[in-house]
Amino acid sequence: MRSALVAALVACADSPHKSAARRFLQGLSSDELQFIAGFLGAHVLEFSGEPCLSRAGWAERIARYQQACSGCPRRGAEDLEHKMIVLLEYLCRSGLRPLPLSASA
Repeated sequence: MRSALVAALVACADSPHKSAARRFLQGLSSDELQFIAGFLGAHVLEFSGEPCLSRAGWAERIARYQQACSGCPRRGAEDLEHKMIVLLEYLCRSGLRPLPLSASA
């Protein structure tokens, strides 16, 4: 399952960033990979149509996700903070720039 998560998350990265994203992801635990995949899934489901073009924009969206995850019984506060940092680092290394979905895209 771990290799499938790495492959899926690398596929989400922009082309020039795929190798850097792969190197970063290969050093993560399965739990961290699942957390990143969960964020990306939630992001797709709750996408507001506003592009996220900066690290600060990602941090704001991560904070919203953190609030949603804070009620998860299996995650401690320290563990959640660590995963938020890992998630932000992945987003920046992968070059992800989510844009609104449209018929012309």
